[in-house]
Formats: sequence, C-alpha cells, structure tokens
Amino acid sequence: MEKRPITFGTDGTRGVANEGLFPEDALRLGLAAARLFRGPILVGRDTRLSGGMLSSALCAGAASGGARVIDAGILPTPGVAALAPLLEAAAAGVVSASHNPYPDNGIKFFSGEGRKLGAEKEREIESLTAETDPERPTGSGIGAVERLDDAAGLYVEGILGRLRPRAGGARILLDCANGAAYEAAPLAFGELGADVTVVGDEPSGKNINEGRGSTHVQSLDASGHDVAFAFDGDADRVLAKDEKGNVVDGDRIIAILARDLEERGALEGGVVVTVMSNFGFFKAMDARGIPYEVTPVGDRHVAETMRERRASLGGEQSGHVILSEYVTTGDGIVTALALLDVMARSGKPLSELAEVMEIYPQDLINVTVADAASAKALASSEAVERAVLGAEERLGEEGRILLRPSGTEPVVRVMVEHADEVTCREVCEDVAEVVAEAGVRA
Repeated sequence: MEKRPITFGTDGTRGVANEGLFPEDALRLGLAAARLFRGPILVGRDTRLSGGMLSSALCAGAASGGARVIDAGILPTPGVAALAPLLEAAAAGVVSASHNPYPDNGIKFFSGEGRKLGAEKEREIESLTAETDPERPTGSGIGAVERLDDAAGLYVEGILGRLRPRAGGARILLDCANGAAYEAAPLAFGELGADVTVVGDEPSGKNINEGRGSTHVQSLDASGHDVAFAFDGDADRVLAKDEKGNVVDGDRIIAILARDLEERGALEGGVVVTVMSNFGFFKAMDARGIPYEVTPVGDRHVAETMRERRASLGGEQSGHVILSEYVTTGDGIVTALALLDVMARSGKPLSELAEVMEIYPQDLINVTVADAASAKALASSEAVERAVLGAEERLGEEGRILLRPSGTEPVVRVMVEHADEVTCREVCEDVAEVVAEAGVRA
C-alpha cells in the first residue's frame, strides 16, 4: 500500500475505517507517538467495530517504537484523559469518531496531563509518520503491551472521589449511545443510590450512535424520570431532558452551572463559550453580570482559552462542557453529575433551573459556493458586508447575525438569532440570498 500523508484536523485524524483510515496508519501513528513521547502510552477506544483493529495497531506501533503501552480497552475519551496522569503516562491515544456513525473512526492524542495536544505537537507527529524508514529498537528495547483491568472502575472511582451528588431516590435515565459510556456511566450513577434506568448499553460494534445518544436526544422517551442524560459515542458530550421531556442543551447546562458557581463564589475567570452559543445565553450572562469570553468553534479553542483565563467553566452548545475543577477536557459523565448536584442542592427540578436563560429562535442557512477559498473571500466581499450591516440594524439589540465561512467545506454559514421567529427567518434568508448572488458573480 502506498504511504499516504497523515494529517490532523480539529479533532485528530478521521476517516472511514479501511478506506480513509487504515490499521497501517494507526501503526505509524503509534510509532510516531513512541518516538516523540517515549512512554508509557495509554490507549483507549470506543465500541465501534473497527476500534479493536485500529487500537491494536496503535498499540503495536507504540511498542515497536520502544514505548511501554497500557491498553485500557473500551473507555470514554475523558476517561483516557483522566487516567493518563494517574498512570504517569507520557501521552494517551484514543481511537474514536465521537458522534459519527460506526463505519467512521479516528485517532487523537492527549498529553500526559490529559489535555489535547497543541497544533505544534500534532505537526511533529505528522512529520514523524512521513519518514520512510524510522529506526526501531530490537530485543529488550521493544515495548510491552499491558492490559489495564477495570479501567472503567478506576475512572469512575476518580470521578466520585471529587464529585458525588446526594441524589438518592432520584429517577435517572441514562442513554449511553451504545458507545464508550455503556459501562462507566451506569457504574457511576449506580453508586449514588439513585433509581437508574439505562438504554443504549448493548453495543454490537455497529450500533454506536444509531438512534441513540446525544444526537438523537429529541426522540428519547424520558417520561417518568426526574432527568435523562444522553451521551455521545465517546462520552465527552452530554445533553439532558428535564422531567417534562424538554431538551436541555449545552448552552442551558453551562448557564445553570455558571449561575450556581457564581452564587457560591466559585466562578473564576468567567465562562468560555464559542460564537455558536445561543444569543439567549449571552443575554442571561449579561443580566447576571457574569463575564464571558467567546472563541471560534471547537472544544480545543475553549480549552486553550480556559487555561489562559484560568476559567472554571466553558463549553459548547453541543454539550461538550469543561469543568476545570474536576477535568482537563470535556466529560459527559462529570457534566451530568455536576448538573445533578445542582438539582440536589437546590431542590429544584431541572425545568425550573433551565429557566436561567431563554433560547432565542435561530435560523442557519449553509450557502454552497465554488470552493473553500471562495467562501472566505465572499464572506468579506463588499456586497455581503453591506447586507450584514443592514441585518444588524434590523435585528437591533434583540438579535445577532453570524457569518462564518467553513474552513474545510465550500460553504458560507449564515446564522441569525432574534427574539421574533419571523424576523429571524426573514433576515437569514435575505442575507443568504445576497451571499448566493455574490457567489454567482464571483
């Protein structure tokens, strides 16, 4: 097989297993990681069919490079990140494609501190994988691959040692997406003495995220429960449903946690969110005088800004939430426990807590253009800028417009939010039409 270049995107390298991502790639990545970090290297994966193939190759590559390898098996991505410093790993690799369908897979790395690698380190790994004949040790220089027994139990023990809500008697529904949380989440919530019902905990290798999990939270039947938590495939995200069956998205979860931390005097560095957070979130934070920082889309940007500001809380609308008191990366189980803790301490149902912010109507139109380069040029063209200025005047202080060229697709995203749904839709359509016409003229 011809050696193809390996590149990292916003969340590691991804592709359809055996089409865009091969075991040979995983082996090269493992070898590169061993050469860069030395070892030990911790490896975990989610439940998709190709996970065993790719994680075995990743382990083999790292051992071939001389690193001691600790194979954690199936474990939530944040679990791998959490165990890396505990096990004194030099780095950690995760085989997962998060919320994507099962044919997809991916590989990403964390530092020994359990943080996602910076772009510089990723470029170093890419460069090492491109070498044609890297040196490898022989004899006693080859690394051993060791199986970590009860990785899920070790991870959960660490979580509950720092965060254990008094939730005895609460009726909780968990949707594990037939993914990496299928063992750890029931174990964690079962320790609380709550009445726990679990769905999506029968992974077949082919059913991860299929009709289950955070991407299908709308269809989750939460009747008869005080709260339902829906994780994604690798459990770094969670969305919730309240006792009335209403979805509580990442923005509302962050707003609830922000208010609670602020009331307890424990909110440091403000809150970090992305440009895609709902306008209602910003209005709610302004009303309470809670400072916030806004970053580009992507949990990497959120995490980096949180470190710079030493912020307690940050995250995305998707349910990827970072609570720096407990974790170094987004952790769905920790987020769910923290939300449950607020419910338990306040004595309020989730529906009441969620009233902390109003969700503003939102319209999003993706305008297809010639190519990714054209998207950036169109977004800054004179005609489009005029249309955006006009939209801002029309929306006033009760709404906003966000024009964002995709970095990877030939698309310009036009997003509008406003208190009035009709105004929201009309403004979004008008600006999208201008973008489309400018694209034709370009």
